[in-house]
Amino acid sequence: MVGIVVIAHSAVLAEGVAEVARVMGMGEAAVEPAGGDADGGLGTSLERVERAARAADRGDGVVLLADIGSSVMTAKLFVEDAEGPVAFADAPLVEGAVAAASMAATGADLAAVAAAAEAAHDFRKA
Repeated sequence: MVGIVVIAHSAVLAEGVAEVARVMGMGEAAVEPAGGDADGGLGTSLERVERAARAADRGDGVVLLADIGSSVMTAKLFVEDAEGPVAFADAPLVEGAVAAASMAATGADLAAVAAAAEAAHDFRKA
């Protein structure tokens, strides 16, 4: 199964998005938060992303979603150096994580999970 990593500047934000995505993935999707800097403050941490990716990877790769700025740069850096299958989804964080988790729960492959996250750009709220 494809895993999902939620990268955010805030650990609380990443944990909250991961929690919602797990529920929407019917408890089947592996969704891990990677929020905050190495000291637990606001920021990003490549080490936290690496840990979350290892925890989320169930053998079929990992899709990364990020909030803004340096989170995106950290995700892209991780993708460049990744040894296994990994994709960065250019998607809205919450909607993308929910869509990715829902798709991952079906057993879809890495490309389909990333595409589901990116399709969340089209979700309308009104």
